[in-house]
Amino acid sequence: MGIHPKIGITGLPRAGKSAVLQKVVDMIVDERKKELRARNDEVGASKPIVGGMKTRTIIEDGQRVGFECVDMVTGDSAVMAHRNIDSRHRILGFGIDPTALDEVGVNAIRRTMEECEVLVVDEIGKFSVESEEFVEIVREALEEDMPTILTLHKKSRHPLLQDIRRRDDARILEVTPVNRALLPYKIHKLVRETY
Repeated sequence: MGIHPKIGITGLPRAGKSAVLQKVVDMIVDERKKELRARNDEVGASKPIVGGMKTRTIIEDGQRVGFECVDMVTGDSAVMAHRNIDSRHRILGFGIDPTALDEVGVNAIRRTMEECEVLVVDEIGKFSVESEEFVEIVREALEEDMPTILTLHKKSRHPLLQDIRRRDDARILEVTPVNRALLPYKIHKLVRETY
């Protein structure tokens, strides 16, 4: 068990989990860049500070039609769920393509474990747990001693999410309309304490 916290951000759909996460990432990156500039540290400047996988909503004509996973360092992306994907895996009307996660998400997490300072996994939930490779790499990443920030589907009963919630080094924080504005600062402080 390492010293770095595993922070889970949870909340109802559209509560603002990803927005809170993005704000925390921006704060960490800005602060780290200032520190490096203050030390004139060119070595650290080339190393990505935050890496991992983000989930992005695909909107067409104002409607949510799918989701893609994005590598936060390289920008590579792949569609993991879409209304038009013909798949035997269908969730909430979306066809699931687990290979998108295997190719982009798994590689993003693996690279982050090797090259970055902070790991982010945005949305461990209904779609992402359809990829067994993704579930495995997240389990592996949780054993790394690095600050880790995850967004977690609130109602999922998947064993991976239950295991994350039960970890001794996990702090699970729920986004609500009341705390949405202040939560990024609280999370940043938790990461900062061990960083």
